[in-house]
Amino acid sequence: MENSAKIVVEKMFSAFGNGDIEKFVAAVSDNTKWIYHGTQIIPAGTFEKKEGVRTFFTNILERTDIISFEPQQYIVEGNMVVVLGQEHQRVKRSGRELKQKWVQIYTVENDLITRMEEFATSEEVN
Repeated sequence: MENSAKIVVEKMFSAFGNGDIEKFVAAVSDNTKWIYHGTQIIPAGTFEKKEGVRTFFTNILERTDIISFEPQQYIVEGNMVVVLGQEHQRVKRSGRELKQKWVQIYTVENDLITRMEEFATSEEVN
């Protein structure tokens, strides 16, 4: 049987991939906290509660076109899901492309994401 915490994260990723902000935000708890440590190109930030996660999501989609988003490996222990992945984006304002590798750590309680922490690196590719 697949871990329910992993299923919650996969559903959230599906909503992200489809650009469905309502399903994306529905996957998180009211008191969720998301910590993005930033990259060489994208600034760090902390996003709290559903509105903070909505801001996190819209910041990405307003500024970039997602060319690919690829969760590649899931490591699951209890209610914690660690995901290793990569993505390729085009910055709308400049047309430049960037590739990013990342590690995201999720905590899931009562089938909602209560915490996300992301460590990433990015580089421009054109």
